[in-house]
Amino acid sequence: MSKLFEKTNIKSLSLPNRFVRSATWEGMATEAGACTQKLIDLMVQLVHGGVGLIISGHTYVRAEGQASLRQLGVYDDDLIPGLAEMTSAVHQAGGSIVLQLAHAGCHANRELTGQEAWGPSVMSDKNGPLNREMTREDIRKVVEAFGKGAARAEKAGFDGVQIHAAHGFLLSQFLSPFYNKRKDDYGGSLENRVRIVLEVFNSIKSKVQADYPVMIKMNAQDFVEGGLNADEAMEIAAILDSSGIDAIEMSGGDLCYSGMLNPVRKGKISSPDEEVFYKKEAVKYKAKVRTPLMLVGGIRSFEVAERLVNEGTTDYISLCRPLIREPGLVNRWRSGDLRKATCLSDNQCFQPAMAGEGIYCVVEKKEKQQGENEKFEKKME
Repeated sequence: MSKLFEKTNIKSLSLPNRFVRSATWEGMATEAGACTQKLIDLMVQLVHGGVGLIISGHTYVRAEGQASLRQLGVYDDDLIPGLAEMTSAVHQAGGSIVLQLAHAGCHANRELTGQEAWGPSVMSDKNGPLNREMTREDIRKVVEAFGKGAARAEKAGFDGVQIHAAHGFLLSQFLSPFYNKRKDDYGGSLENRVRIVLEVFNSIKSKVQADYPVMIKMNAQDFVEGGLNADEAMEIAAILDSSGIDAIEMSGGDLCYSGMLNPVRKGKISSPDEEVFYKKEAVKYKAKVRTPLMLVGGIRSFEVAERLVNEGTTDYISLCRPLIREPGLVNRWRSGDLRKATCLSDNQCFQPAMAGEGIYCVVEKKEKQQGENEKFEKKME
């Protein structure tokens, strides 16, 4: 049996295989961030498709931290019942699910929130400032909000939480010298820049049971001039390792500033040699860090995924866009059909989410519609 289908454990969490559904923005919550049946159905579909661990879409912990339309929220106790329906459905289907906790920082959508955006330092574009610099009281509120979000996640039945500290979101902004120009003890040195992340981790640990899994997603590097580089990222991972984090998911890039090297890179991956965006960084990680690694980014082939695990480059394979196109990809590979994922990496899947319809593979829908039209035409001949 392939090591990809071995049973593993992350603290109290028992997983049937090494495939992880990496977080995304589904755009399927209500306007207030509440869970919907459409979102629940998607999670159950992923369980039925064979995914070993689902990480929810990025879920905002405070109202001013919302990034996107119909984004899932965990900022209020009133959201717990809907989240509990999600976890109940996933567990009844035999799956496991972790809630990703997030705050958009300076990239929060001010039109949606109606509030001023926050960030470690002021960022500006051609229209002026995007946000205001956070005070120490603001930082305290955010740290507390992550802890409360984790407590709500545990109460709702999630099997763990993941801290979102990647892709230019708030905690990633604090880690990155590109964003973080502070002169106090939250800016400057790496030790200072990682401070808020450790405070968030400790806040969460103080609010959940001792054996409750707490994970993090972070950048291998920002791919932005003056941003977080790979060497500093590995130092941060080592600090998190020594602090007791239970798993680290490694991604990279910035949704706003890293251009073609952003986390959801566009362009068809034609060969195995083009896969695995952060392999070099993963090798560096494994030489320095003991915490289990989840590697995401550009993995499309079973043979590549298997080699990464067999060689010890990563412990888990995280997939996102391939599972939008093929929720049953893991079971297809398990059955012996080892053709690469059919995802084209064209990012068209985000267009319906931006239109308020929720994320789906546009190419697949067009192909299905074309097939139905052809069947109808033959029937009418």
